Amino acid sequence: MEEKNIPKVYDPKAVEDRLYKWWIEKDLFKANSEPDKEPYAIVIPPPNVTGVLHMGHALDFTLQDVLIRRKRMQGFDALWLPGSDHAGIATQAKVEGMLREEGTSRHDLGREKFLEVVWEWKEKYAATIRNQWSKMGFSLDYSRERFTMDEGLSKAVRLVFVKLYEKGLIYRGKRIINWDPAARTALSDIEVEYKDVQGALYHMRYPLKDGSGEIVVATTRPETMLGDTAVAVHPSDERYQHMIGKMLDHPITGREIPIVADEYVDKEFGTGCVKITPAHDPNDFEIGLRHDLEQIIVMDEGGQMNDKAGPYAGLDRFDCRKKIVADLQESGVMFKIEEHMHSVGHSERSGAVVEPFLSTQWFVKMQPLADEAIELQKSEDKVRFVPDRFERTYLHWIENIRDWCISRQLWWGHRIPAWYCDHCGETIVSMEEPTACSKCSHDKLRQDDDVLDTWFSSGLWPFSTMGWPDETEDLKRYYPGNVLVTGYDIIFFWVARMIFTALEFTDRKPFQDVLIHGLIRDAEGRKMSKSLGNGVDPLEVIEKYGADALRFMLMTNASPGNDLRFFWEKVESARNFANKIWNASRFVEMNLGDDFNYQGLDGATDLGTADKWILHRLNETVQEVNTRLENYDFGGAGSAIYEFLWNEYCDWYIELAKMPLNGEAEAAKNTTKNVLIYALDQALRLLHPFMPYLTEEIWQHLPVHAEGESIMKATYPAYASDLADATAEKEMNLLIDLIRSVRNTRAEMNVPPSRPITLLIKAKDVETESILNRGESYIRRFCNPDELVIGTSIAAPEKAISNVVTGAELFMPLAGLIDLDAEISRLQKEEKKLDGEVERIEKKLNNQGFVAKAPADVIETEKAKLADYEEKREKVRARIAELRG
Repeated sequence: MEEKNIPKVYDPKAVEDRLYKWWIEKDLFKANSEPDKEPYAIVIPPPNVTGVLHMGHALDFTLQDVLIRRKRMQGFDALWLPGSDHAGIATQAKVEGMLREEGTSRHDLGREKFLEVVWEWKEKYAATIRNQWSKMGFSLDYSRERFTMDEGLSKAVRLVFVKLYEKGLIYRGKRIINWDPAARTALSDIEVEYKDVQGALYHMRYPLKDGSGEIVVATTRPETMLGDTAVAVHPSDERYQHMIGKMLDHPITGREIPIVADEYVDKEFGTGCVKITPAHDPNDFEIGLRHDLEQIIVMDEGGQMNDKAGPYAGLDRFDCRKKIVADLQESGVMFKIEEHMHSVGHSERSGAVVEPFLSTQWFVKMQPLADEAIELQKSEDKVRFVPDRFERTYLHWIENIRDWCISRQLWWGHRIPAWYCDHCGETIVSMEEPTACSKCSHDKLRQDDDVLDTWFSSGLWPFSTMGWPDETEDLKRYYPGNVLVTGYDIIFFWVARMIFTALEFTDRKPFQDVLIHGLIRDAEGRKMSKSLGNGVDPLEVIEKYGADALRFMLMTNASPGNDLRFFWEKVESARNFANKIWNASRFVEMNLGDDFNYQGLDGATDLGTADKWILHRLNETVQEVNTRLENYDFGGAGSAIYEFLWNEYCDWYIELAKMPLNGEAEAAKNTTKNVLIYALDQALRLLHPFMPYLTEEIWQHLPVHAEGESIMKATYPAYASDLADATAEKEMNLLIDLIRSVRNTRAEMNVPPSRPITLLIKAKDVETESILNRGESYIRRFCNPDELVIGTSIAAPEKAISNVVTGAELFMPLAGLIDLDAEISRLQKEEKKLDGEVERIEKKLNNQGFVAKAPADVIETEKAKLADYEEKREKVRARIAELRG
């Protein structure tokens, strides 16, 4: 903004930090609660304070920034509320890893000191996240930034816990949960990653106590058989009906266990007999409850076999598996082992194999909350999912929901507001720490050591960030939000829980729309991950190409609900687009002159066909962009802007504008300058939400606003019916097609643009002839004919190249234009070369050995090459035939 003229080269590094600082200083991101403006609000999905943001964050947040910047320019009181998530287990694991490297542990520090270290970590990485937001150009209202463990949100969390407990929707009980033996904590479903693992199915004999026979069972986890308390069969399975109620001798422990009948058993699978281990399998747990079976836990919280494991006590669970297998093979109990590929849960954080584990935990009773959410989706006021197919995904999950384990055996997080009286056994759930037991008045109480699952607090995010439970002005004005933008991978775990809690505590849905985007994958379609080493750091991309290039690449390749692939080439293409706009803007500025007074379209008198056409195309683009953005089609909107700016404004209108700009007519010059600036100004406004830095920097050099005003304060373009001009579009389309056809022919015939040609144009009717005559100056400027004939009754000359465009035929006589013999000779050499390529690929594709061994994509590539070479050969042959006459 300091330079008067647009510099020769666009340098993002010289622009971005300066502009972001300026935006912040001018408070341009702040929602102002202006009563005459309609509110529009988005709360950011809070990133975890576990480290740097990744490419998925860049996509997610850029989508939101495009929405919020556009709404701000449309005159809305737009709030984009930032914040971050404490991310319980993930953050604690990171900090514990750091402590290990320093030679200490959280246990050495103690809870209080450890939490001080984590808070220091949080402050460091929250600052890192803010820096990355600024690098991406995100227009967040930092005055309202929240953190899931700040004082206000912590109050909301405690209140929700207490209210749900009082309502009977939170309870403490012994259930099977996902257990991470490495982190020694319960896990939520989202923290479990399922991987296909090559394991084994172990077949064993369990003898009947009375010696009358045996039952055969199979398991993938032999170490859990130490906790078997029954074998189950289906009640209608005729093979085993006579055995129901009989006792078996456990082949290792010698414990007597019953044969029970339960409809859960699939009698068609395997032998139809299932060993039941209630403390180590969720389905077995339910069967155990139905049949009042003992629950025997055979390993400890670290995955070591405990004293219930008898001779295997002290062994790691997997070492125990090997030892049991060897012992049972030796005794003949285990008579068959077969390979078995099965899905095994792993902890997302530690990588450890998750253990189904019987444990006393806190749970939320989900069905009543889910029922309310299901009813909402049956109403006209339902949450709208984009794409709508994800509503079915959401409903399927909540219709089959299970109770939610919310306690975590961690120190970092919202500590459960429950206190225990060891004197009388009373449990007290309270917003504040009680001074004495409500039952026996004993004053020695201890708080539950566990913390709440991260999703418990983030489930309150849409309204707790607005100040709930207090009736704040922000809550009244900006809640519910307009849209939530998130990935499809957390619909169940976050989106659903936000809807549940919002309906329960605010009686309103938390947002109008849920925009679901896909994942960013690498160029080969693989998910980006540390293990593959294929992740791309957004800051690395920005350092190389600038933030706008990254943003535009992400937006033009994004479509709701679908994954997208990251290609460096596409970022480079977006950078080239930025440079194209920059150079076009420099041309416009350099051609204004010092005494030019911009008047907009009021100063554009006596518009020519090209002027009317570019204004019509701008108007059509405005309508398309707005329609697409209202439907969250970011890719379509970005592509429409690209097409207008690159092809229509830069490649055509600027070239057409050079004619009046270099002419003598001052009125035409003035009109062209006003149209050039008006179209550029409007196009920059359209593009601003996608490429904020580039558009702001150029806009500051245009004479279209008061000094010091930002493009963010400019009105976003809207369709204007008075700019619609179908006639101008029809005329220019004909002229552009004609000019393009002549240019292509010149290129194919190796005739340079500077060499004059004879051009005969046969119009199909008088109307077309009239259009061509009005556009004669454009034809002469861009086709460079020394002889131009336009008419409706032109005969095709001998030895001429002919082309057809809509409404006309073009003839270009070759006499004197090229050396026919030399050109035919050159084309024959080209034909021979293409013959060789076609023959080579045909032989390869006819080779059965190659076809049988080559991957399908390789074969398809070869077929595509063959088709391309054949098409080129046909064109060469057609040219040879044309030249020979």
